[in-house]
Amino acid sequence: MVAMTHRPLRRSQLIAFDHAAAGHDGILSDVSGEILAKPCKQAEIDFYESTRAHPDFAYYIPIHCGTLSLGQTQDVPEAAAVLPSSLNAHFSAVTNHPHSATAAGAPQPWVPSNGGQLNTDCAIVLENVAAGLRKPNILDVKLGARLWADDAPPAKRQKFDDLSNITTSKPLGFRIAGMKTWMGAKAAGHNQAGLDGYKIYDRNYGRALTPETVREGFENYFFIDSAGITKKFARRVIKRFLGDLHGLQEVLEKEESRMYSASLLFVYEGDGAGLQADFETEKQVLDLETEQQLLELETPQRGALSNGFPDRPVMGDEGVGSEDEEDDDEGVEALPKIQAVKMIDFAHAAWTPGMGPDENVLHGIRNVIKILQELLTR
Repeated sequence: MVAMTHRPLRRSQLIAFDHAAAGHDGILSDVSGEILAKPCKQAEIDFYESTRAHPDFAYYIPIHCGTLSLGQTQDVPEAAAVLPSSLNAHFSAVTNHPHSATAAGAPQPWVPSNGGQLNTDCAIVLENVAAGLRKPNILDVKLGARLWADDAPPAKRQKFDDLSNITTSKPLGFRIAGMKTWMGAKAAGHNQAGLDGYKIYDRNYGRALTPETVREGFENYFFIDSAGITKKFARRVIKRFLGDLHGLQEVLEKEESRMYSASLLFVYEGDGAGLQADFETEKQVLDLETEQQLLELETPQRGALSNGFPDRPVMGDEGVGSEDEEDDDEGVEALPKIQAVKMIDFAHAAWTPGMGPDENVLHGIRNVIKILQELLTR
């Protein structure tokens, strides 16, 4: 378990986050870029906290570090952005937001936010999934043909149904909500790339795609020759994403939930030279670990029996759960971060015992998997 340290975090210490591909405005980041503060409603905080009872699913969402009342001082983990394998060490909310009850009176009419900032003083603090990447390429895929929850007013239902009907949401169960891709240092200021070298595909880009052309959007995300993302590198990244998506699909097929307007957030290293270096480093680390494992198998261990089976460990014995063993682990080089995909946006999510798996979300995930499999033959 990773040791937790805390530090005070104030609103004045947060800066605007500039890597959001889609969603509401107002997302903030600490200076290190390791954690994000996302304005949200209490329902989303409650859902994140409920995932402690669903650890298999929790692996596929950003690590929940706590809550923050904007303008107040709160404590959040200093080492918030960690690898998923350390999830359990960071999962408990660090603070409880003093969220006040809704004022009494008649319900207010629904007004579309149009991607604007939520009117809330509450923020959920999450790991930044893109932290650790030099030039993160980011893709937000909105899941579901139905995008509204049961408590949605008629006006919201109609608006979201109309949007679903004219986009890929209805036929495919997903649509591209936004993308941000690094086009390479030489592309800065050219070919629709900004001065930072990033090309932004806004929500209108994804809404204009059809079932026949949506593959083009994924091609634009993965195959970026100007940044050194060759077909070979892109396919290696896609295969990794497919492994993650198959795992998420398997988990959701066993859960009973409804997650309306949730998204898949894809990130991967967009610097081709850096990506190549990461692949090489990963191979070296894995080769070294394999070599060490083979060496351990060949080296006689104290307490081993002649038939090859180890003797039962004695409490306090040096090679079993001892400090020496922990010290050895510290010398193992960490694997570089190459890619990640997480589910996000749980403002309208709930566990629904007795209602079966969320086929609305699963339909979209299966179609994303199908398209990524097609890209492997490109």
